[in-house]
Amino acid sequence: MTWRIALAGLITLMVSLTDGITIAGAERPNFVIFMTDDQRADALSCAGNRMLKTPHIDSIAQGGMRFRNAFVTNSLCAPSRATLLTGVYSHVHGVIDNKNRRIPADMPILSDYLRQAGYLVAFCGKSHVAGALRDRTWDYYFGYQGQGAYINPRIAEGTQGKDLLYEGYMDDIVTEKAVQWLKQKHERPFCLFLWFKAPHRPWIRAPRHAALFRDISIPKPPTYDLRALGSPGKPRAFHEADNRIGSFPDVPNLDQFVKDYYATIVAVDENVGKVLEALKETNQLEKTAIFYTSDNGFFLGEWQAFDKRFMHEPSIRVPLLVRYPRLIRANSACDKMVLNLDIAPTILELAGVAIPDSMQGRSFVPLLRGQEPKDWRTDWLYEYYEYPGPHRVRKHRGIRTERYKLIHYYEAPEEFELYDLQTDPEERNNLYGKEGTEELVKRLRQRLDELRRQTRDPELNAPNPEN
Repeated sequence: MTWRIALAGLITLMVSLTDGITIAGAERPNFVIFMTDDQRADALSCAGNRMLKTPHIDSIAQGGMRFRNAFVTNSLCAPSRATLLTGVYSHVHGVIDNKNRRIPADMPILSDYLRQAGYLVAFCGKSHVAGALRDRTWDYYFGYQGQGAYINPRIAEGTQGKDLLYEGYMDDIVTEKAVQWLKQKHERPFCLFLWFKAPHRPWIRAPRHAALFRDISIPKPPTYDLRALGSPGKPRAFHEADNRIGSFPDVPNLDQFVKDYYATIVAVDENVGKVLEALKETNQLEKTAIFYTSDNGFFLGEWQAFDKRFMHEPSIRVPLLVRYPRLIRANSACDKMVLNLDIAPTILELAGVAIPDSMQGRSFVPLLRGQEPKDWRTDWLYEYYEYPGPHRVRKHRGIRTERYKLIHYYEAPEEFELYDLQTDPEERNNLYGKEGTEELVKRLRQRLDELRRQTRDPELNAPNPEN
């Protein structure tokens, strides 16, 4: 059965979806899905950041739920975005790296399911997948190819439109178009994907924020100086990666880099505020399920590193905030492990759309209700493929449980990392190969293979050319 046949079959299972009523009989919500680029989980004031003030984004958490253990399954822009849209692992949708790969044309994405179910769908901003999502059908589209430029970017309006020069700051321009679309009269429920460029490198500030953070200093993370000591306990795959602060002209030192990174997030916060105000003005705020997340986390000086890619906590953790007052208690929080895989099935359930069996994520609607399913995941699979490539991060995969993490750099020379996150949250003490961990490693490796098998990893039984 092809993906499109599967989609058609799902649509036939829906009941009267064009009248704005879900299968359960309640009014269907609108959706706004905010996504930033490279924003780590603690780069929000609602997550305890004492330097960065993000009042508008914080209001989403204050009016809903903050997930304190949200992760991505491949910490890289294009793979992560494709996973959010499809609800499957990168080894299934095929966008395994940033090398201009396209989601298969016959694989429906979240917007396709919603549109078939009667929703209006709009995309504004950065998709970072090949084709910039112009091969999909949108009721409104304002997007750009590749990374785009922070200042005076080239953007196309409409999937058949030309990439034209717009004066101003990228995320301001994109947000203005999104707000204009939101303020139009819509006869059907809608879903807006508003995906920002910030805080992606090179962290160019909006001109209005040129002096922001001038009078503060950025402290070093506790592990910053360990890189100069040879990254004790870390394998060569980690220590020799080309991601050191001070090794690139645009990343000259920790202080300047982090301030610029934070300043671009302040602009995101202001633009989120514009969208929330537009929803309020049009009496849609309380009818709209708002999701805020990022495509991956980011190192901000841990082990003197910047960038993402690795399976370590700063890289894989992302913000995830959801506001929908009709379902979610205000100021609530959840500590269950949720993945970017889970966002598409969650939105489909809220919309009253049957979740395809092909999706590998799980709806976290029960968590939004305040429930704690006894069979919720206690471990998950991570994968990274882009090598050779930028920053020389070698291919690896691993398993993260609620307590332990095993990382396997699986091409020669094979290397491993093993951490007890309960006693070592900064991942300083690599336990791999130490006496007494043999059974733990065996159990984790067996479970890793089980997860690869369950998620249809094509490399599971393929011969390794390096061995």
